[in-house]
Amino acid sequence: MSHEIGVLSLYEGFFRGGARILHTDVLTGLHGRGQRHRVLSIHGQVYREATFQWMQDDPCYRKLVAAGVQVSALRDGDADNTVFDDTVSDNAVSDNTVFDDHELSVVEYESAMADVMLTLKEQPLRLVNQAGLSGPVVTCLHRSDPQNQGPALEQLRTAVAAGRIAALICCAESARTAYRDAGIPDGLLHVIPNGVDLRRFRPDPRARARMRRSFAIRADAPVIAFAARYDTMKNVPLFLASAAKFLAAHPAAHVLMCGTGMTAGNPRLLDDLRDAGLARTPGTHDPRIHLLGPREDPQVLYAAADVVALTSAFGEAAPLCLIEGMMCGAIPVATDVGDCASIVDGRGLLAEPDAEAVAAAWAEALARRDEFTLALLATRAAFGRRRMISRYATLIRRTSGVGARPLPIPLLEAVA
Repeated sequence: MSHEIGVLSLYEGFFRGGARILHTDVLTGLHGRGQRHRVLSIHGQVYREATFQWMQDDPCYRKLVAAGVQVSALRDGDADNTVFDDTVSDNAVSDNTVFDDHELSVVEYESAMADVMLTLKEQPLRLVNQAGLSGPVVTCLHRSDPQNQGPALEQLRTAVAAGRIAALICCAESARTAYRDAGIPDGLLHVIPNGVDLRRFRPDPRARARMRRSFAIRADAPVIAFAARYDTMKNVPLFLASAAKFLAAHPAAHVLMCGTGMTAGNPRLLDDLRDAGLARTPGTHDPRIHLLGPREDPQVLYAAADVVALTSAFGEAAPLCLIEGMMCGAIPVATDVGDCASIVDGRGLLAEPDAEAVAAAWAEALARRDEFTLALLATRAAFGRRRMISRYATLIRRTSGVGARPLPIPLLEAVA
């Protein structure tokens, strides 16, 4: 009987974002098909983007558990030092970076049952390093700014120097270049581009009509979608300044904003709306701006949109929102960060980080929608998750030391 590879994934916590969505897709695609996956999250609760986020409430947690993946937390979230503060940068962690003997014994026990460990980004490596785990460790890198993540880069360097890192998976060429430039050995860096479930993310005229009706948006009205958590890297002020200019030129247009912190309960977002001239009386805003908060059906949002926008200032590698949005038929318009140029090439537009330029690019995307739609349809297969999951499977298998064998046919069929 062939050996089933045991894989332990280490997370900083469960909070909404593209990296966790993608990692969840990978684990559920591989679990039970020659691999046995488990997840250990350092934190059971986080506070970020003006929102408390409990592990058990997270869609990724529920999807993993439903697929039979065991998920547990090292810290349950009751103590003050177990939550993030959303006033600090996206990848900063709480000041309490020292793990006690009980926590170290838990991770030692969990890792002893695994043939290979995965870490979602480099932040959990502080736990790996303090525990003195020997590996093999595969770290998944989802950003293009290693120098802008507090102590995480130094933790990665420490793990590399100790021989714990067997491979580093970069979701984009820009990530590989950035980490190589930061001194990480090129031989450890492997690019596996992001992919999505093409059965879920596809043009859907019925969902489009239903979503528009629910917000009293005309069938022919221009709609801009923005899916992002409220974070400095996403440059929400630029997006809203662009939206103000676009709405002034297109009075029938609407803007759909979803993601953690994208609610009227976020005072910083309300300040941004006011600064962009989109606020009305205190606590209200232009009714054409729809603040939808976190959603578990982003494909419906994208299907209803004509343009999927990204205005990030830094940090992005291969933004999942652009890929998901354009697979649903929305034309991608992005600033030139990470691999955005190659993602939108021939299928959408890049825009300078200026409100006038961004608004003009949205208008151009609408005018050229027929042209871009044909290009999107012709390249859908390139953005599917089949190849991505197959490559993760191969790298995990090779890293674990278990002999390579063909990817099971049912998996190939399941991840189209």
